[in-house]
Amino acid sequence: MITSDAKKDLRTYLQDAREVLLWKLDGLSEYDVRRPVTPTGTNLLGLVKHAAGAEALYFGAAFGRPFAATALWITGDAEPNADLWATADETREQITGLYRAACAHADETIAALDLDAVGRVPWGARNEVTLHHSLVHMIAETDRHAGHADVVRELIDGTTGLRTGSESLPSRDAAWWAAHRARVERAAREAGRLDGSAP
Repeated sequence: MITSDAKKDLRTYLQDAREVLLWKLDGLSEYDVRRPVTPTGTNLLGLVKHAAGAEALYFGAAFGRPFAATALWITGDAEPNADLWATADETREQITGLYRAACAHADETIAALDLDAVGRVPWGARNEVTLHHSLVHMIAETDRHAGHADVVRELIDGTTGLRTGSESLPSRDAAWWAAHRARVERAAREAGRLDGSAP
């Protein structure tokens, strides 16, 4: 018979997502970890900075265990999206260190409280959350941003996957991928011609 430890399972999935998010920075220059690759400015280091604030809020302030990074989220003085990019004087080491510290603080909260412990976030009519809710929320949030980081990193240097040695894609050469992309593009154009949306 399989036994389950729900808190341990949730914590494991959260930690896996955290590691992916940090791994996406490995081997890149200061420019590349900060480079905005979307019209809205999505960048790798900003995703980590944002996740630090979320960890601090959902496992710190929400449960009466404040952590300094919470200010990234809840101060009215911060400019819009201040938690989604790094200024030139904020180092990669500062931001990744902040994230690791926020995660360690979160892990202390997770270890100390029961899954049904109740906390409060500073917004919304339904601002009460349980530790279980916070864990599920942070797994979803971190996985979502790890997915953003997957795309950003692939656009920067072609690196894909969950971690070194696990690309999560078939092992093919550049010519195969170019042909595959062309095939996908042809299918998109053919479908687009059917409804008049193809370029």
